[in-house]
Amino acid sequence: MAADLIITNIKTLYTPCFAPPVRGKDLSKISSIDQAFIAVKNERILDFGNHDFTKHIGEKTIIYSANNQIVIPGLIDSHTHLVHAGSREDEYGKILQGVPYLDILKSGGGILSTVERTRKASFDELLLQSQKSLDLMMIYGITVVEAKSGYGLELKTEVKQLDVVKRLTKTHPVHLLSTYMGAHAVPKELRDDKERYISQMMDDMKYIKKHDLATAVDVFCESSVFSLEETKRLLTHAKKLGYSIKLHADEMHSLGGVGLGIELGATSVDHLMKISDEDIERLSYSNTAANLLPGTSFNLNKDYAPARKMIDKNVILSISGDYNPGSCPTENFQLIMQLASNKLKMKPEEVLNATTINPAYHLGISKDFGSIEKGKFANLVIMNAPNLNYIFYHYGINHATDVFIKGKQVVKNQQIVREL
Repeated sequence: MAADLIITNIKTLYTPCFAPPVRGKDLSKISSIDQAFIAVKNERILDFGNHDFTKHIGEKTIIYSANNQIVIPGLIDSHTHLVHAGSREDEYGKILQGVPYLDILKSGGGILSTVERTRKASFDELLLQSQKSLDLMMIYGITVVEAKSGYGLELKTEVKQLDVVKRLTKTHPVHLLSTYMGAHAVPKELRDDKERYISQMMDDMKYIKKHDLATAVDVFCESSVFSLEETKRLLTHAKKLGYSIKLHADEMHSLGGVGLGIELGATSVDHLMKISDEDIERLSYSNTAANLLPGTSFNLNKDYAPARKMIDKNVILSISGDYNPGSCPTENFQLIMQLASNKLKMKPEEVLNATTINPAYHLGISKDFGSIEKGKFANLVIMNAPNLNYIFYHYGINHATDVFIKGKQVVKNQQIVREL
């Protein structure tokens, strides 16, 4: 069969080689093929390997050389706070002084300061800022993004955030999935009436579901934010409405969020810097993924999640960026991968599995994304590196030169490809 596109002259193709979820010793195993090609037809991978590809050449086939560079699957960031207004560099000095993140929130800063700006911002302002960040993510090799709301804390602005994501799904090549996170904090106006806000969120979930604005619900289960019982009420309600569920857990205090996530069938529990050995053990027997966010630990100067313990115990492990204006203001996903290797002590092969096939698994999209396989969408990243290890060794820069999403080139020589 003639291909639409054939990428040739690939020095080495690296891809996950197991069906998800990949865990334990398998996390360090990937497939590598030298002198490879990838053939694409109708957005999907038709063939790949190092055998003869000439049978796939037709009159209209585009032949694209990787110039003896390596290729990996499109990266997946399964935890971001993409849509927001403004920035929070005014709080950076407090972070350097060691002021606790939750203390900044209590004083009206942190999430609440971004809420104030996001409520005031127009749809177009939010769209422009989000598109700019999404472009940067794509330049670094990200092809799928989960985007949370949570900077409105009332229906009008939460919907405005989710509408921005909905617009981007139609105008931007990156594949986007929306998560409703009204339970990101308690709004200032309801600080003394949290019960009213919880009831409001439960009603808002019905509206958001009816208008198909999100497929998942997330809750910040943390001391002085949402308790274990409050989190259970919200997520149980969300699950009954047909949402998939996930939660921020054990980021600053261990409240039992991991156990709750497992009990309720959460797709992932995220952060986990303060996870207990007992909960690691419980995760190891579950299908809930541990979604770790090393960029947040780096930026806040906090402990890193015990990734090696989790891997040794057979936990499903995923790595995400947590792009947000407060605790992780970077779109450089390759830096996140490098932190996972250097600070979480993960092997390059483990990081590749944890940023491709495993996030695809817990986002429910592994049929189409997460690895280089026949029939999957041709989401591919060409990287100017001699081998996979080099990406982690030479840190802080962008190794991605070209990016393809669904077989279409969207980045060339680290520049966005815009249609004329």
